[in-house]
Amino acid sequence: MLQFVIIARDGNDEQALDRRKEIRPRHLAGARILKDNNNFLFGGAMLDEDGNMRGSVMFVQFETKAEFDNWYANEPYINGNVWQEIEVQPFREAII
Repeated sequence: MLQFVIIARDGNDEQALDRRKEIRPRHLAGARILKDNNNFLFGGAMLDEDGNMRGSVMFVQFETKAEFDNWYANEPYINGNVWQEIEVQPFREAII
């Protein structure tokens, strides 16, 4: 399995949090499908000092890069312009 960590920061504009909240149900539905298919390892929202969601971190795995690319191309937070700054890095889970 190919594993990746995604570190994504939301926009800083005034509509950023509202945009996230609007798209969040579709993002979570997709994450549940990833989990059911053993593609989602761990993840969650990054919070600001006030506890508001301002970004995400996801650890995912896929059999092929093409499968990852397909998921990435269809991720609602990307298509919905929630995530403005996205870093994707290959990752290897420590088996301990």
